[in-house]
Amino acid sequence: MTTNTKSKINIRPLDDRIVVENTAAEDKSAGGILLPETAKEKPQNGKVIATGPGRLSKDGARLPLGVKKGDKVVYGKYAGTDIKIEGTEYKILRESEILAKFE
Repeated sequence: MTTNTKSKINIRPLDDRIVVENTAAEDKSAGGILLPETAKEKPQNGKVIATGPGRLSKDGARLPLGVKKGDKVVYGKYAGTDIKIEGTEYKILRESEILAKFE
């Protein structure tokens, strides 16, 4: 799947994997205090930029994914694998690591 975000990135996840572009970490705390880079929490949500074809069932049929390109999703704090391509951070997750999607 070819994706267009800030630049053209070619990435195609396999099976039930999904590529998510991380949202930016918060610069301020809830009380308005500016946070240094070391104190910022990693985001736990982002936008789906690519999906795999779905996992194979026991009989060999592809099972469709519950998310699609453009969906905004929430995932677990330690889920997936972080990658960096051309200065942009992405996360590769399995569909089962996604907790929810925004409607």
